[in-house]
Parts: sequence; structure tokens; C-alpha cells
Amino acid sequence: MTATEPARTRTAFPAEFMPADYFKRWEPVAVFGDAKPLEIDLGCGDGSFLLGMAEQYPERNFLGVERLLGRVRKVSKRITKAGLPNAKVLRLESRYTVEWLLPPASASRMHLLCPDPWPKAKHHRRRLIQQPFLEAVWNALQPGGEFLFMTDHPEYYEWGVEEIAKFARFERLEWEEDTFFYPKTDFQIQWEAEGKRMWRLRVRKPAGA
Repeated sequence: MTATEPARTRTAFPAEFMPADYFKRWEPVAVFGDAKPLEIDLGCGDGSFLLGMAEQYPERNFLGVERLLGRVRKVSKRITKAGLPNAKVLRLESRYTVEWLLPPASASRMHLLCPDPWPKAKHHRRRLIQQPFLEAVWNALQPGGEFLFMTDHPEYYEWGVEEIAKFARFERLEWEEDTFFYPKTDFQIQWEAEGKRMWRLRVRKPAGA
């Protein structure tokens, strides 16, 4: 789905958030009907991480962003079957969602887990972590909010470290596998079974920012 697609070309799936206007920022209360802390899962895949977090933290709201219709349908069914009122899925591109739809200071945490690393040099411009994206993440996060990035691709990890260092406004935080509860994505389970290591980067917008 793209930002130019008409807002209402089909009926929303259960547990799917379908904005009335894809060119206007929305408030989290319009998505969930309450003001619980909001966490965003960018590229939520099959929803394993999203559902795991929503089950573990009922006091928080979780919005998964996924561009593929089949995955959105699957995640919506899983949310509905699990009976999780604090989880929803949005069919849209992650970059567009962060840059154009999330209101300022609306998210407590944003998760970017196992994104496409675009390994060829000529495709690096397609990587999500770039300065304009980090600026949008900064604006969307509440003071004290966190951005968490995980990948199996060491070169993309180094790219992320360098881009965030260049951005120069986030605080780096510790993040080991057992630092806190964090369910595994389908990609993480697959790659760890192949013996690959996961690289983690966790940063925070300072409380006074």
C-alpha cells in the first residue's frame, strides 16, 4: 500500500487500524481509545513479537506496521484470536508512517527488528536508517522514549551505529539479550537456528529533550 492509495478501498480486518486520512497525523487515542503508552513495531512480519509484547504488557498499546496485505491479514487474525485489545496492525510503509503519520511525542518506544539490510552498496540508499528517518523517530518519540534496532547483518549494524552517532542527539543504552523481556521475531528464530548472531542497538531520547 502507498500513501497515494485511496483511504477506503476495502473493509478493515478485525484488529486493523485503517486511518480515515493517510495524509493527516492521528492521535494514539483514535487508534486504541485510551492513553496508554504506545509502542510501534516497524515491519511486524508475522506478528510474533507484537503479540508477545502485547500479552506481556497489557498496560501498554502496541501498533504493528506492515506493508504486505497477506501479513496484515494474518497478524489481524492472530490478534483477534488471542483477544488482545492493546494490539493493532496498520498496513503501510514504515518510513511513511514515522515521517508523516505519527504525531510529535506520541510513542514511548519504537522497534525496528530484522529489517532488509540492502547489502549491495548501490542499494544502501534504500536502508531505513538514514538521517531524515532518525529525525522523524526523534520527533515521534516522547522525552525518555527509546528506539531499538536489531539485525543479523553486522555491516548494517555498523551503519546504524554510525548514522546514530552522526545524528548526535540520542543516548546509547545497554541492551543484552537478557536485559528485559523481548520476544523473538520469526526472522530471529530462523537466523539463530542457522548460527547467526543478532546485533542490538538501543538508544533513548533524553528526558529533557
